[in-house]
Amino acid sequence: MDAFFASVEQASKPSLRGKAVVVGGLGPRGVVATASYEARVFGVHSAMPMAQARRLAPHAAYLVPRFTLYRSISERVMALLRELSPLVEPLSLDEAFVDLEAAGAAWDEDSARLAGVRLRADIRAATGLTGSVGLAASKMLAKIASEQAKPDGLVLIEPGTERALLGPMSVRTLPGVGPATGDHLRRAGISTVGELAEAGEDELVRLLGKAHGHALYAMALAHDERPVVAERETKSVSVEDTYDVDIHDRTRVGLEVQRLVDRCVGRLRGAGLSGRTIVLKVRRYDFSTLTRSETLRGPTDDPAVIREAAARLLEAVDTTGGVRLLGVGVSGLADYTQEDLFAQAAQPSRAAETDSDEAAGTRGAPGAQGAEDGAGTDRREPAERHWRAGQDVRHADWGHGWVQGSGLGRVTVRFETPLSEPGRVRTFRVEEPALEPADPLPLVAEADPLPQGPP
Repeated sequence: MDAFFASVEQASKPSLRGKAVVVGGLGPRGVVATASYEARVFGVHSAMPMAQARRLAPHAAYLVPRFTLYRSISERVMALLRELSPLVEPLSLDEAFVDLEAAGAAWDEDSARLAGVRLRADIRAATGLTGSVGLAASKMLAKIASEQAKPDGLVLIEPGTERALLGPMSVRTLPGVGPATGDHLRRAGISTVGELAEAGEDELVRLLGKAHGHALYAMALAHDERPVVAERETKSVSVEDTYDVDIHDRTRVGLEVQRLVDRCVGRLRGAGLSGRTIVLKVRRYDFSTLTRSETLRGPTDDPAVIREAAARLLEAVDTTGGVRLLGVGVSGLADYTQEDLFAQAAQPSRAAETDSDEAAGTRGAPGAQGAEDGAGTDRREPAERHWRAGQDVRHADWGHGWVQGSGLGRVTVRFETPLSEPGRVRTFRVEEPALEPADPLPLVAEADPLPQGPP
């Protein structure tokens, strides 16, 4: 999918179509999750600190993510992929590998291209959004082709042309070549994939080690035998939040942990899972990260049991100096629950702990579990009337809209829907009783548009 989060926001908000949109955490420590192509012109990109993005594109619209909506659209897209083949390997909410031969959806270049054309049309019809398709004989090459196809395109790499295509590309194009490896190769005089192949396997093993050297040499020759893996076992369910200001109050830390437990249990139950091992993650003011875990006698999805375990784990953590991130996770997953909940809560079988120092620049990249919750969620706190930019709202008189901004006791709302023209802007007191949080509306016509209130 093309600039997925930002494209969803543009499709949801007619007044933002064709304009620079940046989605991510809006606090001082927020990072960019996705930037629209209009924002990328100014140099804004994912994983960039939000403060830097605001300096580069001060007039862009900055919005919190709405993951519930993104997930629902992702499910539609993945369902279309599974109509093509039983072998679909999702990489994230907006990207997946599909083996077109598995169910006979394609058997040669022409049939593959036709399948890709039809898929793009189906995605647009089902979601109102654009996706880019890369077609090739391997996962590595299909990924490269899809990047070349962006935005809103299709690229097919014909068999026999792979080496010629890869040769002039940067080594950073290949999977597993990050900034550090790229710099190491550059210092050795290797900047392109063609130069990787010319260097030879022995030289790459000497430079990078046996496993990495062998793998990169094979990729430089366009060899990638990895199969499309349809199902990946879920190993854990977790949530975490990064706070704009360090939390020093111990009671507040405890309350935040309990709130994270409730969110984690919601995800567990939504997936029909339970788990034995409860994990608490605490990142302190100095960026040191502590992880504590406790394994129960049997799997559970009971929030009371998990709350008690998380509270016990927190007791063993020194939060003096402040906390900047908290996370709660459950692993050791199963599709059943242990009946003797009180016994397992009282008698944990073992506990483990790890400490690690994480550099200030290693916050999780968007798409990862931690980034999803840390980037800034669409949590609703109506009691505090805390309105967030991009949040869906509904007014008793004006209908559906979204928050453009808030501050100084006021909240500004633009009233429009995905199916309307750009709407009007109104400003209210933050305590406005007629204004309430709302669920997102569909991007495509599934029902008659809601009335938009007084003209």
